[in-house]
Amino acid sequence: MNQHPCNTPAELAQRLAAWIGLRLHQAIDGRGHAVLAVSGGKSPVPLFEALRAQPLEWSRVSITLVDERCVPHDHPDSNTALVRTHLLQGPASAATFVPWFDELPDTLDDAALQTLADAAGQRLATQPWPWDLAILGMGEDGHTASLFPHAPGLTQALHASGPVAWTRPLNAPHARLTMTLPALLATRELVLPLIGPAKLRVYQQARLSEDDTLPISLVLHQHTTPVQVWLA
Repeated sequence: MNQHPCNTPAELAQRLAAWIGLRLHQAIDGRGHAVLAVSGGKSPVPLFEALRAQPLEWSRVSITLVDERCVPHDHPDSNTALVRTHLLQGPASAATFVPWFDELPDTLDDAALQTLADAAGQRLATQPWPWDLAILGMGEDGHTASLFPHAPGLTQALHASGPVAWTRPLNAPHARLTMTLPALLATRELVLPLIGPAKLRVYQQARLSEDDTLPISLVLHQHTTPVQVWLA
C-alpha cells in the first residue's frame, strides 16, 4: 500500500487523473488495451472531469463500474448516468463503456437480483482480465464498492467466485450490484482516493486490523494487489 498526500481536493483530482492517465497509457503500450473500473457517488466528479482531459488513445480504453445501484439509467442515483455525464465526454467519449444492465425487472427480489448479478458478470467477462485499475470509494461506515457492513448479501459478495454479487445496504438507498472482493483483488491495481477528516479517521481505523464490519479493511490488509491511497 502506497500513500499519496495532497493539500486540497482539487490537487488530488488533478494529480490522480494524471497518474491514472499514465497507468492507462502504459497498459495500452504494453497490451494494446486498458480496462478501468470506476466508482460512483458525488466524490468522483472532479476526478472524472480531470481524467477525461488526459491525452490518451481513448478508443483503446474500456470503462466499466465497480458497483451500480439498481435504478434506471436516467435516475439521479445511477452510476451509469454519472459516468456518461462526467467522464465519457470530449476525447474520453471514444472509450468503450460497459454498463452492467440495460433495463431492470419489475420486481427486485433476491432471485431477480441474482439474475441481474449473473448477467452483469457475463458482460464483464467480455473484457480482458486482469483489469488494469479499479478506482474505489469509501463511506464513513467503512464500505467500499457496495460491500456494506452487515448488509444482506455481504457474505456472498466477500467470498463468491464470480465477479458480481448483490447487496442490500441497511443504511443507504437502493439494492446494489457490486464487484465481489475476489474480483476486486484480481485487478492489477486498486486506487482509493479519500477526502476530508472523517474519512481519514475511518481509514486509520481500518488500517489497524482486518474486520468484516469495516469492509475497506479487507482491501487494505491483503497482500496480493497493490493499493494506491490518495489523501486530501
